[in-house]
Amino acid sequence: MQNHTDTIAAIITPPGRGGVGIIRLSGKTLKPFFVPLLGVKPTARKATLTPFLDLDHQEIDRGLVLYFPAPGSFTGEETMELHAHGSPVVLDQLMSRIIDLGARQARPGEFSERAFLNGKLDLAQAEAIADLIDATTLQAARGAVRTLKGDFSKRINALMENLTKLRVYIEASIDFPEEEVDFLSDGKVESDLQTIIAQTRDILKNTGQGVLLKEGMSVAIAGKPNAGKSSLLNALAEYDRAIVTDVPGTTRDVLIEQINVDGLIVHIIDTAGLRESEDSVEREGIRRAWQQISEADRVLWVVDSSIESISNSKEEWPEYRQRFPERKNVTTILNKIDLNESNDWCDDKNGDVIHVSTLTGQGLDNLKAHLKTIAGYSGEGEGVYMARRRHLSALGDALDCVVRARLHLIAATSAGELVAEELRQAQQQLGLITGAFSSDELLGEIFSSFCIGK
Repeated sequence: MQNHTDTIAAIITPPGRGGVGIIRLSGKTLKPFFVPLLGVKPTARKATLTPFLDLDHQEIDRGLVLYFPAPGSFTGEETMELHAHGSPVVLDQLMSRIIDLGARQARPGEFSERAFLNGKLDLAQAEAIADLIDATTLQAARGAVRTLKGDFSKRINALMENLTKLRVYIEASIDFPEEEVDFLSDGKVESDLQTIIAQTRDILKNTGQGVLLKEGMSVAIAGKPNAGKSSLLNALAEYDRAIVTDVPGTTRDVLIEQINVDGLIVHIIDTAGLRESEDSVEREGIRRAWQQISEADRVLWVVDSSIESISNSKEEWPEYRQRFPERKNVTTILNKIDLNESNDWCDDKNGDVIHVSTLTGQGLDNLKAHLKTIAGYSGEGEGVYMARRRHLSALGDALDCVVRARLHLIAATSAGELVAEELRQAQQQLGLITGAFSSDELLGEIFSSFCIGK
């Protein structure tokens, strides 16, 4: 972690030309910048038209200045924004002038980092700022706003408060045995643990939906040449993303397209047809195809269901399936049902099967519904907040701690100390989410992923 008392500055509008360009400053005091840069001290919380001056008191530009005294600002420090014309030349001049006056270029996410360190928001809320900026669906944006408002943190803090109350009760019985509080048999601890376990599982379920909103799922389209893999990609993308011909081996490289299925982001990966080949370029494409199959959350195995192809495909399928990673989730896509709506593939051994026609669009809605189901995506936007995998991991670890605490209670062997310790560790895991217990390394990793100016 770096110095957090100096003044930082950054252009917070996107690079390039525009109608307006904004520079933000934040620091313990901005007094050294007022007169040299603006000619006067700006009025707090009031947009004021003012010249922006260079070293010789010549105007670089003229625009609006907004000044927020500490602690009533985003960062909790003195903060100022200069709203100039969006010329890269003008903004570069202003930044050079500001740095000459003693500021330094802000690191990515440093404004949000200072807001966190000054208690203006917690870690989950800070992450939600980046997630809102990166949101690619309406549902993701709404989920990020809920987390930014503190909905997620409120649930985590309520859970931590329940853990604290239970720890106090247990530790009091350990430290003051003369009070004769027999928590092993009075039923309160058992009941409270059950309640906390249920609360944690409910938050975990909602958090899982939030992770899906943020990250989506990856789906690799695989199969033999000319099965209709690229046609399926085009049908799902709703435009001609991939070249489609009757020539086997047309697709040589990996193609990735992102689609939105009722708010669920699905990363569709088209791959080269799997076969033996003497062509070095095609062999490299096939190698990459197997790599994508290994890494994807789900594989769509596309089969040409026309009468002349379906039997051979079914006979060859076990050989291909053996080469898949163990426990790899696969859905068979019987394509070209406009030519032959065969059910010959359907049996318990072959798992999920979806019939489609990429030519007519038949079955594509069923496929999209299937993708939502296998992802566990409910699509219920209300109450779902944006979350990250680290939140999911911390909640899972906290749940494990509370479950172990209950097992210690049932075993009743040195239960007091063991239960209290498990609850303490559960609190520590939850604190990783809000930043109550976070290392400098974790904070640095999180904020470095932000854009400059946030």
